[in-house]
Amino acid sequence: MSRMVSQVSPSETFAGRVLENLATPLAVLDDALHVHYLNPAAEDLFSVSARRLYRRPLESLILDVSPLEGIRRRMREARTPVTRREVRLSLAAGGTVVCDVMMGPLEDPDRPGLLLMELARRDHVARADRDVRLVEQQAILDKLLRGLAHEVKNPLGGLRGAAQLLEAELPNPALREYTQVIIREADRLQDLVDHILGPRRGLRRARVNVHEVLEHVRTLVAMDLPAGIHIERDYDPSVPELHLDRDQMVQALLNVVQNAVQVLEGDGHITLRTRIDRYVTLGPRTVRLALRIEVEDDGPGVPDTIRDEIFFPMVSGRAEGTGLGLSIAQTVINRHGGLIQCESEPGRTVFSILLPLDGGTDEEVNHGG
Repeated sequence: MSRMVSQVSPSETFAGRVLENLATPLAVLDDALHVHYLNPAAEDLFSVSARRLYRRPLESLILDVSPLEGIRRRMREARTPVTRREVRLSLAAGGTVVCDVMMGPLEDPDRPGLLLMELARRDHVARADRDVRLVEQQAILDKLLRGLAHEVKNPLGGLRGAAQLLEAELPNPALREYTQVIIREADRLQDLVDHILGPRRGLRRARVNVHEVLEHVRTLVAMDLPAGIHIERDYDPSVPELHLDRDQMVQALLNVVQNAVQVLEGDGHITLRTRIDRYVTLGPRTVRLALRIEVEDDGPGVPDTIRDEIFFPMVSGRAEGTGLGLSIAQTVINRHGGLIQCESEPGRTVFSILLPLDGGTDEEVNHGG
């Protein structure tokens, strides 16, 4: 393992490559719980670089290490690896994770006293199951809504046309006020149906700089941004260009950012953030590398009553909302092979847009439907 020793044999080089590609976070610690090694999955979990943490205390990653100290004591007493299920860990970088923690002695005559800690994330499993269900439910709901929308469009056109013909035949111009009501309401319903149908054309993919798209969205939002709302940026400069439909991505991101602006009600902060994640589950498949775009706000949070339905059409936390913005955004991201996740509590709501770096076809996303 190149991060632990300066010179390695061929077999150790192979073992190091295996560790570097594991999706499970692994850490090598000494008996004082100082960090000697983190694999890339652990770096992603803790949002740190292993090089910066060499021989640093584990408290620099985890705010309360007392559960891990207890596991270490039991391991020393039993002289065998010990596993503790569903340990809740508060991360120094922010957030909480639930893991099955395995800790055991690492036999190395050159470096005695080292421990190997494995963190099997339980929340990832639950989220992956939830994401798969969400993608499947949205695919079914999308078919139903599209079918219903098409059934509504034809009668609406006939209704509007009949109102126009009636208006032309009315002898009293004052009565045209009523036909205008019919025409305006038919147009409003037509617009609503078009929004429900969402993007209908195929994806027009090209190499896209995601940060340029985010900056374009920020500029659009800033044109009508209340003075009390501030948008901050935290971009990862290593993010490569992606093969995306730029116009549809602008619409999806604009919907998510505007949703954050609306919930803040004129006062608060929004952060636009980009990162690269390893071994990400996107619905039914796992990708080795994915782009994470986060839109974070410090508003009141998503109400518990709609948290599991926030991406469904016609679901909104605001009385005046249509509930279509996030649904359309999720549809666009799904068509790109990704998905949107939401984590929310009072004072911190994060919408995470995950996109595979290897692209993904419409067929893969639609699962043949």
